[in-house]
Amino acid sequence: MEGYRVKQYQEPVKRYCQTLELRDNPELIAEYRKRHGRGNAWPEILEGIRRVGILEMEIYILGTRLFMIVETPLDFDWDEAMARLATLPRQQEWEDYMAVFQQAEAGASSAEKWQPMERMFHLYE
Repeated sequence: MEGYRVKQYQEPVKRYCQTLELRDNPELIAEYRKRHGRGNAWPEILEGIRRVGILEMEIYILGTRLFMIVETPLDFDWDEAMARLATLPRQQEWEDYMAVFQQAEAGASSAEKWQPMERMFHLYE
């Protein structure tokens, strides 16, 4: 198994880790993966993520379980950024488009779909 390269920043950052379940349907999961492939995510969505201050976003998958890591500056306010993100062009359209694949309520925002995970262990000081 190979690891994943992590970007280095000039300043300390903080992470948010969240999870979401996909519908248990291999065809839907394959299509969800395709729609998140390089060049397939809508440009407005990527721009919006950056505009609210997110430095990096990674999504990992195992079966139907998604795990997302978001890296931000230390002064980042999650609730404020998610409220702002929800108002940006095409964001709700993207959320509705993705809801077909996700176990989530129709019309839910990203902040309502993705559930925060609690860090219960870390090695570094």
